[in-house]
Amino acid sequence: MLRRVVRFLLTLVMVGTASVAISVSTAGTAQADGCYTWSGTLQQGDSGEAVRQLQIRVSGYPGRGAVLALDGEYGPATAAAVQRFQQAYGLSADGIAGSQTFNQIYALQDDDCTPAHFTYSEFNDCNSDWSGGAVSASEAQANALVNMWKLEAMRHALGDAPIVVSSAFRSRACNDAAGGASDSRHLYGAAVDLVGNHSLCTLAQAARDHGFNGILGPGYPGHDDHTHVDTRSSQYWDAPSCGV
Repeated sequence: MLRRVVRFLLTLVMVGTASVAISVSTAGTAQADGCYTWSGTLQQGDSGEAVRQLQIRVSGYPGRGAVLALDGEYGPATAAAVQRFQQAYGLSADGIAGSQTFNQIYALQDDDCTPAHFTYSEFNDCNSDWSGGAVSASEAQANALVNMWKLEAMRHALGDAPIVVSSAFRSRACNDAAGGASDSRHLYGAAVDLVGNHSLCTLAQAARDHGFNGILGPGYPGHDDHTHVDTRSSQYWDAPSCGV
């Protein structure tokens, strides 16, 4: 609790000071972090694990209908996602990841790398661990983490009102009990069902801007009481009650 309070206060200070800053995001030194610590700056042309870790954190800012590749290559799409992240938090928006950007990320995440408002436990509430799905336990957990960061971006865009997760990763046994499809993205840790606080159509429409290319909502059979979002290889929108 204390860490979350400190992080919240740090975020307020950072956003306030960013609005009057005249230096670019490469200035200053980023603090160390319990999850992952970057050094220096990252920009177009860079590659490697540091870039991939950054891509995970900005995966919720790819632009409408897009999904950011987590390939460790800092290309134009990554630069644009970083710029949108910077704009969302009132930072100097140049698409270059420097100390301001990294410190904002540090303020948003816990030591287990999950973002401020989501936890592994709420993304895995039917299983004793991350095994038993369609992929290895480590891959399922990694997929869930990416979706958490996408939802953190979506939550911030919706005024920071809570987004409630009703189901995420499922083992095959949990998926069968829930009546899920045999090839459900839940089995991969790559799907999340959302309820509460916002209308289901608001959630479905917002998801299109935050890296989810699989969206099922009101009007789709069995989805009038939740909005389903996932990451898949192609775009799939089916929420007839929410327009086009």
